[in-house]
Amino acid sequence: MYENDKRTVLTLDAGGTNFVFSAIRGGEEVVEPVRMDAVTDDVRRCLDVLVEGFDRVQARLDTPAVAISFAFPGPADYENGIIGDLPNFPCFKDGVAMGPYLEDVFGLPVFINNDGNLFAYGEALSGILPELNAALEAAGSSKRCHNLLGITLGTGFGGGVVLDGRLLRGDNGCGGDVWLMRNVHNPALIAEESVSIRAVKRVYHEEAPADGRGLSPKEIFDIAEGKLEGNADAARTAFERLGVAAAEAVIHALDIVDGIVVIGGGLSGAAKYIVPAMVGAMGKNRLTLSGVSIPCLQMQVEDLTSPEGMQAFLEDRSTLVRVPGTGREVRYCSEKKTGVAVSRIGTGRAVALGAYAYALSEIDRNNL
Repeated sequence: MYENDKRTVLTLDAGGTNFVFSAIRGGEEVVEPVRMDAVTDDVRRCLDVLVEGFDRVQARLDTPAVAISFAFPGPADYENGIIGDLPNFPCFKDGVAMGPYLEDVFGLPVFINNDGNLFAYGEALSGILPELNAALEAAGSSKRCHNLLGITLGTGFGGGVVLDGRLLRGDNGCGGDVWLMRNVHNPALIAEESVSIRAVKRVYHEEAPADGRGLSPKEIFDIAEGKLEGNADAARTAFERLGVAAAEAVIHALDIVDGIVVIGGGLSGAAKYIVPAMVGAMGKNRLTLSGVSIPCLQMQVEDLTSPEGMQAFLEDRSTLVRVPGTGREVRYCSEKKTGVAVSRIGTGRAVALGAYAYALSEIDRNNL
């Protein structure tokens, strides 16, 4: 959408260990990123690092930036640029007006959001959504996709929603918060307890109690693949159970969003186990009081990571029906379908592109 735009936006990848500063123009990085140690225990020093990082990026630009835009962990009042109490950033206790501070320093509009929202926005504008629409057009299909649910699988269970090109923020900045949904494995728990790195570790050791090693998800994946010694069945189960738990949250979200699902985050590397489990769980039925069994989703769900699933998604089974009393025909799309895909541009790039596009869209919308 902004591939040919000449405006430049300063960006930041804010991790608990490193801050990585960069700048994007026309959907591409235009400088070598600046890496600095993150400061989590002193708000003054943290803000100084942010200013220095953006200053160093600006010094490398051939044209001035028009905005600063980045993802930062919550809880936060993103609309007003205030970062709240964060477990990994104790210096933000009681709330820090980071956005207004940076606006005062740089004289630029500052947009802060969470990574789930910006991941979804980047995928909707520059990732999976335009890619699928191009594939549908090439296949001669009349279908086009306009809505997207993005989910990130990592330390936590993130999410974001884009409806017809607009990011869903919500009245309280809580749009797309799937992590709090019901946990299908234990309804008393939130979904994130089964959709996270800690969940993969926990389930593996529940299924393989004799393995006392402190394994990472990557090591558990290697066990599932037969590349590392361990209980392969338990390893596969750990990822499959995560997929089933994610599916339950996605089902409820899709009942409102009715769009494509795209997965990102560190755990998406285990998509070969997660996605089939998700798609299978999303195809289940539920009952009415009269005992009638109906699908939990109105649309057929395809696995877009498989050639067969992609082919089924691209196939156009619409028909032409005659308008009564005339010779005119109109297209009838009786088949409803959606799909589950994995980010092809990468989570970090999708977040950065989402931050870039969000800043420009807000500037244009508000005539800043």
